[in-house]
Formats: sequence, C-alpha cells, structure tokens
Amino acid sequence: MEKITEHTAHVHRDDEGDKLGMWLFIFTELLLFGMLFLIYAVYRYKNPVAFQLGGEELDVFLGTLNTVILLISSATVAMSITAMQKGEKTKALILLGTTLFIAVVFLINKWFEWGAKIDYGLYPNSENLLELGHGTTLFFGLYYVMSGIHALHILIGIGLFVFVYRQIMVNKINKTDYVWLENVGLYWHLVDLIWIFLFPLFYLIH
Repeated sequence: MEKITEHTAHVHRDDEGDKLGMWLFIFTELLLFGMLFLIYAVYRYKNPVAFQLGGEELDVFLGTLNTVILLISSATVAMSITAMQKGEKTKALILLGTTLFIAVVFLINKWFEWGAKIDYGLYPNSENLLELGHGTTLFFGLYYVMSGIHALHILIGIGLFVFVYRQIMVNKINKTDYVWLENVGLYWHLVDLIWIFLFPLFYLIH
C-alpha cells in the first residue's frame, strides 16, 4: 500500500508542467504590457510636448526609490529560493519576509504618489487636467492605467508571497519540493521587469 501511495504522489507531481504553465502566463503578460507600451509610444510620438510636461509633474525621487527597492526585492526572492534549495528554511523565510515587506512599501509609496497627484487635481476627467489639453490628459490616462495594472500585479504578488510563506512554514514547500516558490519568484521578476520599463517612460524621458 505504501508503494502505491508513493507512486501516486510521484505521478500527480509535475514540476516541469507547473514551470511551463508559469512561463506561458508570463508570455501573455508580456503581450499585454507590450501592447500598452506600443500605445504609449504612438501617443508620445503624436504629443511630444504634452508628454514632456506630464512627465515633469511626476515625482522622480519616489519613482527612483521604488525602482531601487524592487531591484532589491528581486535579489531577496532569488536568495530565498537558493536558501530553500539548500534546506535553509529559516533563512528562506527571512528573505521571503523581506521581499514581502518591500512589496508593501512599494504600494505605500505609490499610494502617496497617487494621492499627491489627485490632491493637485491631476486625475482622469478632472478640470485641472482637462485644462492642460488633450495630450497631457492622454499622458496621465496612460500613467494611471499602466501603473495601476502594475500595482495590481504587486498586490497579487503580495498574496502569493503570503501563500508560499505559509507553505514553507508547514513544510509543504521544502528542500525537495520548491516549484511553487520558484514560480512565484519568476512572477515577481516579471513584475520588476515591467517597472524597469515603466520608470524611464514616465519619469525620466522628458
């Protein structure tokens, strides 16, 4: 009976299939953001001055800070995977907890940044924004949509980190079975990569 149970567990575990599924998901996400980047490029080409003025309204310091902390989070999640592969459960949990904390800090920074823009009247269909013209309205529309979708991905990442953290705690993710942790790490690298493109497009290219 024991041999049958072990064989069944082996059959139902498909690490390669899980990884392939994650890569397919990442591919669809790249298509989504690739389309948004293309739309941004077209509108920027048609409204260069308005997009320049819109970019000058954004907080470069907060954008830079968020970029730095996300790059750090990519390193910490990668190190947590390495620690788990070595069987260093406590170290993996500390590094994963650090990544989770950084993700929350990113959202807090984004909340303050959006709040400042909204208080200043720079939000979709606001009178202040409409007075700046069609091009600037397009800039901030894309800014809220693209950074908003990215923030949603951050929120999903936080949920995934909480899930794998609990799985590690109860040893369902361990030295010999850590594909879920790897997949969440891949997802998080995608989130960081998208921000690396968003940051210069909105904050630096004037």
